[in-house]
Amino acid sequence: MNHVTGPLSLAYSFLNMNALPRLASMEKETSSQQVRQEIVFISALDLLLISSQKAGEASFTAIGGGKEWHHNNADDSYCVSDASSSVPDHPAINDLSFPFVLKPDQIKAVQAWVNNQYRGSIIYGSGTGKTEIAFECAKRRAELKKGIKSYSAKALNILLLVPRIVLVDQNYDRLVRYGISPEKIGRYFGEEKQINEITIATYHSALANLEVIRKAEMVIFDEVHLARGAFSKIFDAAKDDDINGKKALLGLTATIDENDLRNASILTLLPPVRKYLIKDAVLDKRLARPIVRPIKVSLTEEEQELYDQYGTKIRNISRRFKRYDAKDMMALMQQTGFPRWQARAWFVNVKKRKQLLASAYNKLNAAVELIEKEHAGQKVMVFSETLESVRMLKNLLKARRIDSALIYSSTASYRRQKLLSEWGKRFHALLSVHTLEIGYDVPEARIEIILATTSNMNQIVQRIGRVIRKVQGKDSALIYLIYVSDTRDDNVLELVRKAIESSGGGEDEISGVQKFSALSSESSP
Repeated sequence: MNHVTGPLSLAYSFLNMNALPRLASMEKETSSQQVRQEIVFISALDLLLISSQKAGEASFTAIGGGKEWHHNNADDSYCVSDASSSVPDHPAINDLSFPFVLKPDQIKAVQAWVNNQYRGSIIYGSGTGKTEIAFECAKRRAELKKGIKSYSAKALNILLLVPRIVLVDQNYDRLVRYGISPEKIGRYFGEEKQINEITIATYHSALANLEVIRKAEMVIFDEVHLARGAFSKIFDAAKDDDINGKKALLGLTATIDENDLRNASILTLLPPVRKYLIKDAVLDKRLARPIVRPIKVSLTEEEQELYDQYGTKIRNISRRFKRYDAKDMMALMQQTGFPRWQARAWFVNVKKRKQLLASAYNKLNAAVELIEKEHAGQKVMVFSETLESVRMLKNLLKARRIDSALIYSSTASYRRQKLLSEWGKRFHALLSVHTLEIGYDVPEARIEIILATTSNMNQIVQRIGRVIRKVQGKDSALIYLIYVSDTRDDNVLELVRKAIESSGGGEDEISGVQKFSALSSESSP
């Protein structure tokens, strides 16, 4: 605060009488040092507001010229300060305004998180509005802060962590669409390092600078099931501290295995507070009903011979060292000499077997038949496990004069958006490895082909979630599961059944074991 007294007070009176528009800077020297006094520009109208205060008051405060003026009649002095500094910041998230009404299940999720002391995970199926739930949770947290005196003048510092860059842009656009000022949103990834009241960052970028997490008062973990292993440091940074006190923490996921010890850190810090999975959403008509049609194929003679060779090598190495999974084999890789060489051979054969199953001729040919004959001229989404397999499928389609497009991790963002806009116009078959599983909303898609080899439950749920999002007139979605019988592919059938039962489904579709068994006996077209 700058105190204004003596001659300067006379200057104010002079300005008030003559209604001069501005007061310039002045300097005052003493014998020992030079003291610079800042004189704030003020209009005659501002001075008129000041002089209009009650003359009998010992002191008064008025606002003018973007400043706060405090007058003391005892010594005819003025104190000047920024008016804005004493006015509480308006939390940006308070401007959140949805162009729709949140569903009852979404409101229940928000309330469950609030009731758990602003902490926990919300496990909601794809397409049930997890993002909107998160934004509403943030708004509720900001409203709590308004009632805390020590925080009343501070905006809520929110950090939203996402697994992919495409989700940074999507969440930015969504926040702006919901009424948040772009000036209040920062994007933190790659070379773009903007930190703001609301910051959207990728897990990788936040891991490289944990201070971004430590300084946040609320952290939202999107697709929280992915934040394990190397990302566990993120949870250490998200713990409470002396600066921000108890952080508000929210995890979002479509599914997470609560029995998997690798998820222990996530579930300890962010225990599930509400679940609303595919089955619930289908019954509530929030999601389209998934109709799964398993299609069984077999390997060619040559493929079967290779498959058996790979399997024999894998089993022999496992028996020799009594190690039967990837984790144990990674430990063996740390040794030297023969054990290390054998562990490497184990991984090589596992990879070859996976590639063989993904690229099996009859599996790819079954997909071509579906696209060409069953769903000609319809938008079809195809998922596979390897880039090699989808490239082979693209070539098979081309040989039949069927246009298709391929999206994978190296496809530039602008190229992906262009392909999505052309899907259903220039081509109808959209092929992907993993890229489209997370971060792309294509609710108009009704048909999906999965070239099964995965054993990852999260991946299965995400893939099913791509086509069961509701749009007007869409009540069901058709999902083809093409698998090679009498191989490791057989496990996928049970996983899909479990995904739709534990994450949802319907007795009249695939959730019943008997019904599923009957469907799984279908042969390839």
